[in-house]
Amino acid sequence: MEGWDPNTKSTLTQIPLLTTKAGPRDGAAWTQRLKEEYKALIAYTGMNKSNDNDWFRISAANPEGTRWTGKCWYVYNLLKYEFDLQFDIPVTYPATAPELELPELDGKTHKMYRGGKICLTVHFKPLWAKNCPRFGIAHALCLGLAPWLAAEVPILVDSGMIKHKDDVSTSSDL
Repeated sequence: MEGWDPNTKSTLTQIPLLTTKAGPRDGAAWTQRLKEEYKALIAYTGMNKSNDNDWFRISAANPEGTRWTGKCWYVYNLLKYEFDLQFDIPVTYPATAPELELPELDGKTHKMYRGGKICLTVHFKPLWAKNCPRFGIAHALCLGLAPWLAAEVPILVDSGMIKHKDDVSTSSDL
């Protein structure tokens, strides 16, 4: 955590670390891992709410806990920009981090792969690998998606690549 700002360090230390090294094909061990994932997500969400920093909602989209969907948002210039969020747990999880997807932003930034998968390779993937299996979904959101939104949303808004949902102005209004 050397070189991290105090707020990030504080947040990260409050998200429980996971102990079970299991993926979707590991039966009962995967069930235990999912329990740990939920505990970490509940702790992270609760901490965000208590700090008035609520910025996402996700839940497992299937009983196996391998597909996750939800919403994430970022406030910029006092406007809330909301995006669909989805990802699959890879079969090699937790050795491999999930690829977080914001489908509606597909093609709007260079820091994204086909299908709206956000680019986390340079900064986040080495950190994930170093902390396997202790990091989980909550850590991916905290250290992957949150900084990506903070870096990319202002650029996308300022460049006109995304508009606020309430922005009803059109080129004919000019």
